[in-house]
Amino acid sequence: MPELSLDDVTLHYETEGSGPPLLLLAGMLSDSASWEPLVSLMSRHTVIRLDNRTTGRTVPWDAPVDVARMVRDALALMDHLEFKRFHIAGHSMGGLMGLEIAGTAPDRVASLTIMASGRVRMPRIAGIFDALVAVREAPEGERLWLRALYPFVFGPAFFEDPETADMAVEAALAYPHAQTLEAMKHQIDMFRNMRLVADLHKLTLPVQVLYGEEDILVPPTMAQPGFAPLPNLTEHWLKGAGHSVVWDATETVAGQLNAFTATNPI
Repeated sequence: MPELSLDDVTLHYETEGSGPPLLLLAGMLSDSASWEPLVSLMSRHTVIRLDNRTTGRTVPWDAPVDVARMVRDALALMDHLEFKRFHIAGHSMGGLMGLEIAGTAPDRVASLTIMASGRVRMPRIAGIFDALVAVREAPEGERLWLRALYPFVFGPAFFEDPETADMAVEAALAYPHAQTLEAMKHQIDMFRNMRLVADLHKLTLPVQVLYGEEDILVPPTMAQPGFAPLPNLTEHWLKGAGHSVVWDATETVAGQLNAFTATNPI
């Protein structure tokens, strides 16, 4: 099991493939497993997947957590793996982490792909997370909170077959490294106090943003103005995709990501 021990946390990570390094950064309530559908389609890269603090097999779950620490974690991991320059793709909160990494170490990031993210404060999202915690704390909450989550993250096609949600719930409950309720609360506290410092006007690296057209958690119309200051920006809208674009539009995301990294080689 690949691990990197730092001063206050031991990071779990996965590596697959060969070629230019691509660091994948997961969003809220997710870990490295959230990228599973995409990995085999990115085989021309060395894919590095990290379990952020509070998630997966990174321990302890209650280590201090904020964006600055997670940025340092990611850079320490790439140092450990001896990758001086690399591509980044981040989903939701992971996209914001990617921007902060680029602001901290601009010479190291060859390209950044941001998926279903928004650099704008949306108190409604914190309200949704709080509601999910309340559901999870209720009787039978470990099953119910997942069902409450899915309408916020998946696009319409996910719900066409009623059995899809049933199978997704069972798979989530069977996952041995799922974020616990207490770790979830710890991460939500971090999200509520999150402060971003990267100056987008100064980030000259190539950035592409992928929006899910059906994303109701981070609506593209609200997210788009927050990325406008980026001087080297490309944007794409993914038809039929909700917030979880990696699962809703896997092949389209892979195609956009492969093309973007090829256009901006290391």
